[in-house]
Amino acid sequence: MKPILVREELLNREVRVFTPLDFKRIFPKPQDQIQYFLETQTQQGLFIRLKRGLYALATDLPSDEEIANVLYKPSYLSFEYALARYGIIPESPYNLTSATTNPTRVFTITNKAYSYFTIKREAYTGYYLDTTGEKKVLIAEKEKAVADYLYFVAIGQRFFNDRLDVSQIDKNKLIEYVKLFKRKKVIELARKLPW
Repeated sequence: MKPILVREELLNREVRVFTPLDFKRIFPKPQDQIQYFLETQTQQGLFIRLKRGLYALATDLPSDEEIANVLYKPSYLSFEYALARYGIIPESPYNLTSATTNPTRVFTITNKAYSYFTIKREAYTGYYLDTTGEKKVLIAEKEKAVADYLYFVAIGQRFFNDRLDVSQIDKNKLIEYVKLFKRKKVIELARKLPW
């Protein structure tokens, strides 16, 4: 396998993040050859290992948001990252924050932190596929990002940001989302927001 042709084929198929199994489907070779190629090309800079068993084209990295979606599944962007993206908080977070039903985890790739916070399965909803531009990213709706954030404030894992701008939030929709967490304190926090 020639690295230049491999890169070209991956780009033609619009595959920028892949597992060894995905790679084998595109390039049907024996597993030991696939593993050797992935390891040597990671060392030589064609690929970057995002985590064990997940690679990306180093020359054509997906956006940070796309990486956040594929790094730890299931997940969608939420909390401070989504709040800043929507202009609900003025600060830009240093890392990408996502909601997941898996255990809480943090990954660091090329000096960028990707944080995943566990929420209940019943509350794992309220996100959509954002297809603006060339990227496709799962992200919380505005109201759900606020609900996720308030849940973590209620359980003492976040400090309340008093610069939260909820003027563009649908209050009824927010209340429906916070009810999914089945915690009185989250509902109280939502009702006390400066509407």
